Amino acid sequence: MINTWIYRTLTNRQIETQKKIADELSISPILAQLLVQREIITYEDARSFFRPDLADLHDPFLMSDMQKAVDRLTVAMHCNQKILVYGDYDVDGTTSVSLVYKFLKQFYTNIDFYIPDRYTEGYGISIQGIDFAVANDFKLIIALDCGIKAVEKVKYASDSGVDFIICDHHTPDAILPPAIAVLDPKRDDCNYPYKHLSGCGVGFKLMQAFAIANNIDFVQLTTLLDLLALSIASDIVPMTGENRILAFFGLKQINSYPSVGLKGIIDVCGLADKEITISDIVFKIGPRINASGRMKQASEVVELLVSGDHVFAKEKSDTINDYNNDRKDLDKIITDEAITIIETDKRYKNRKSIVVHKADWHKGVIGIVASRLTEEFYKPSIVLANSNGLASGSARSVQGFDIYKAIDSCRDLLETFGGHMYAAGLSMKEENIPAFTERFEKFVSENILEEQTYPQIDIDSLLEFKDITPKFFRVLKQFAPFGPGNMKPIFASKKVFDFGTSRLVGKDQEHLKLELVDSSSENVINGIAFRMHEYNAHLKALNPLDICYTLEENNFNGNTTIQLMIRDIKIEKI
Repeated sequence: MINTWIYRTLTNRQIETQKKIADELSISPILAQLLVQREIITYEDARSFFRPDLADLHDPFLMSDMQKAVDRLTVAMHCNQKILVYGDYDVDGTTSVSLVYKFLKQFYTNIDFYIPDRYTEGYGISIQGIDFAVANDFKLIIALDCGIKAVEKVKYASDSGVDFIICDHHTPDAILPPAIAVLDPKRDDCNYPYKHLSGCGVGFKLMQAFAIANNIDFVQLTTLLDLLALSIASDIVPMTGENRILAFFGLKQINSYPSVGLKGIIDVCGLADKEITISDIVFKIGPRINASGRMKQASEVVELLVSGDHVFAKEKSDTINDYNNDRKDLDKIITDEAITIIETDKRYKNRKSIVVHKADWHKGVIGIVASRLTEEFYKPSIVLANSNGLASGSARSVQGFDIYKAIDSCRDLLETFGGHMYAAGLSMKEENIPAFTERFEKFVSENILEEQTYPQIDIDSLLEFKDITPKFFRVLKQFAPFGPGNMKPIFASKKVFDFGTSRLVGKDQEHLKLELVDSSSENVINGIAFRMHEYNAHLKALNPLDICYTLEENNFNGNTTIQLMIRDIKIEKI
């Protein structure tokens, strides 16, 4: 699929700001441009951006119901009531439970945790989970990364003598659950300044408020920021505001003193001697944590993340790594099956969306399959499998299209649904699939914009090789951590040539190892272009290429160099 390159530009007013920022910070105009694109327009903005500070976190009591939540938690502890920390089975949910459980366990022992079974209980608050709490005399459930729509289930718990504190970040309905406290910055009546916390982030704010109310040193909470960084990275929430501060210090914790359990996962990922980045979490650590809930029981992950036993951590990490290997095999099989269904059914050809269902697909990997279909066909995609008498599935979207709204438009056909702009979960009666498919397609086709129907790469700036200096790269590295709202800058360089030493590499000679020059300087810049072997002949004939890329640090044999990570290549048509 051909990518369209979109060059980001500045308005005249932004150009004036760019010049001012470049002078004040003594940085290149290109770096100043990147700041302005991120709405960093003053010296103070830049100071906060380049020097994140935990002191800049918002007062947790600004969140609606926070005082009620702290009061109820305090009463539970003073009265020695049993507390159950309950969370979803993905990375955000398991890290949420681990963080809250580990923090409270320092001061209170009458506490346990619960992760629902993906297959027998489904997403979110379950009746089985509430019955477990009732049977074991728990009086308070702290629900994390779920619960915002569990109106009837929270009422059922209340009628059974169990109170709820809900910590969620998903979009609420008009009617909130009848919990003691509902913490969700997306509530319409919540004036909390930052709306994009992860589920673990909301749990962290509850613990922060509890610490303030009980004169607990904040350091006892910040030692758990490694868990919060996992959540922020894996749940793909905006890397702005509080999230960026928390991720910054969470990464510091991961790279200096990770918890024993997390260290076990780091080791099986092969990251033991590497500085871990957000990308490492997204592509290596996060999938392994998720694999436990996809293939077996997510409670195993919490057992690992709260453990202080090195031997147990190694054994459990090895087991979870095995789950991830099984998951890879399974999601490839199902993805191939789904692609075959789509390519052999003519109805999909002119559709703007994909809804594909097969009863016996493994429910644990259909979210990954939905992501792969979105990448393959560049359409909002929903993958459904049968579970507990319903067709349940996952939805993934393309850049800029709100798939949650699309699903919401079909809510009368659904049993449950929830999620975000780019990812959601849903379930329905199997007989409703045809009607849902048509309604969903109608909404998508009427609301998706033309530019959202094909992949595009946003280019932050044109760059000449003379601009790629050690100082430039040192400042650029300080833009991290990267994520939505602060993506790693993508640059483009036009009419670059092979220096004469570029070559094909890889087991099947499918990758290009590049050594390039341009007309701006004598700099020879190294690069790697994965799966772009088809450009080799053009390059070796000394023809020019246009490239877009990110700048990476390459460490090899003790030497550190700047390397281009090629995102796309274009040949100028003559």
